[in-house]
Amino acid sequence: MYEMSDMGTENTILAAVLLPGKTIIRFPSSNYMTQDLCYFLNRAGANIKGIGTQVLEITGVAALKPVTDYPIMPDPIESMAFIAIAIATSSKLTIQNCPIDFLRIELEKLRVMGQKIQFVREYQSKNKKFALADIFVQPSKLIAPPDKIHAQPYPGINIDNLHFFVPILNCAKGKTIIHDWVYENRAIYATELSKLGARVELLDPHRLVVEGPTALKGAEIICPPALRPAMNILICMLAAKGKSILRNLYSINRGYESIIERLKELGADIKEID
Repeated sequence: MYEMSDMGTENTILAAVLLPGKTIIRFPSSNYMTQDLCYFLNRAGANIKGIGTQVLEITGVAALKPVTDYPIMPDPIESMAFIAIAIATSSKLTIQNCPIDFLRIELEKLRVMGQKIQFVREYQSKNKKFALADIFVQPSKLIAPPDKIHAQPYPGINIDNLHFFVPILNCAKGKTIIHDWVYENRAIYATELSKLGARVELLDPHRLVVEGPTALKGAEIICPPALRPAMNILICMLAAKGKSILRNLYSINRGYESIIERLKELGADIKEID
């Protein structure tokens, strides 16, 4: 692979499973969605070896068979979103079905910052391929980590989890650089949080500094087109004192099913308006 791309790897796998002969993919993505795809394809009759490693070996088959029952794995990005919600709102919250192997570095960063996290229960996913855990998060006194936070290919911090550190760092004493090196100009959307009172400084199109702790206040904001920064605004609004209005929820709704209803069940004072 020219680059350790999730979708690039997935497309190559999908092509290779039906090609005659053997295909070797070096430097593939080993991220959660790629692994889950491989396990599903093997259930459908594909012959994929080396899942989760730096080399995939695929022997083509003539055809795939229908799969009637394959539970896809839980989403580690959604798990991280609710971890950020718990920390930003100083809440006690248990997040179930967390794919722990795809959150270990994120949790280690939080541990270094002083966040108290307890593994309540550990078990296997329904498809028997991934380790899950129920994680209990409780209010903690946080300090800024000693180094920057940046994403890396698996098993590093997931690029989609990177921005969830912004509302978390808003609760931590000190300054931290977040380096979003993958996406052009995505970091700029974090500056919208300044409308809520967050101290976020944009250094360049890929780097920003978050300083905390900061008490947030209500404001009216339009969702940016980027999914994770948009979710960050919602998280910070949950933590802000007073009333906030968030417009154009499409960015969030496309990534988080029934998020308003689920937040209400957790006790959030939130509703959709016309």
